[in-house]
Amino acid sequence: MNSFKEKFIQNFIEEDRWMYLVNGLKTTLIITVLAVLIGIALGFVIAVIRTTHDKTGKLKFLNLIAKVYLAVVRGTPVVVQLLIIWFVVFAYPTASLLVAAVITFGLNSAAYVAEIFRSGIMSIDNGQFEAGRSLGFNYIQTMIYIVFPQAFKNVLPALSNEVVVLLKETSVAGYIGVQDLTRGGDIIRSRTYEAFLPLLAVAIIYFTIVTVLTWLISKLERRLRNSDH
Repeated sequence: MNSFKEKFIQNFIEEDRWMYLVNGLKTTLIITVLAVLIGIALGFVIAVIRTTHDKTGKLKFLNLIAKVYLAVVRGTPVVVQLLIIWFVVFAYPTASLLVAAVITFGLNSAAYVAEIFRSGIMSIDNGQFEAGRSLGFNYIQTMIYIVFPQAFKNVLPALSNEVVVLLKETSVAGYIGVQDLTRGGDIIRSRTYEAFLPLLAVAIIYFTIVTVLTWLISKLERRLRNSDH
């Protein structure tokens, strides 16, 4: 029976198999960062549309589209969305696996980010909108300069949790052949027929990233709280 050292060498050192994890980690981080940017940008737009409709009754058609989008995205598994994007929407030879994954996770995240932003905006007292109007701001300016900065502080914990969830959700990107971190560990397993060490390494890397990310976000939250005093 092989010792732990021999198994370690077999899984990670021989044929530079550790590079599967390194390259997979790069892909995972690229997907996560780009998807977060898409999710925040699109989610903010959807949140503004929905809150504008709730407060003013305007943008009825856009609000209807937003509600349908939210219902579809939140009501279906991200794996199914990933498969549809790749095999249906991106069904041509030159399509990029990475682009398909980024778009899928970005669109999925946007639905949840939109509701997070919407709850934060709706939590702001109507007096803040009146204060903006008294300063001569229009609705959009009031949202940008007065409401959204306060709402962002309120939703930061929920928003940070969505980023962590998104990071872990990208582990299903391998369903369409993206060689992300999880897929990298699985490739090593398929070469060595040893599942424990590759998957343990993948779990440790994910745990480390989530821990560091959580620490950075908590530090940002403390800084924002201190800026209020």
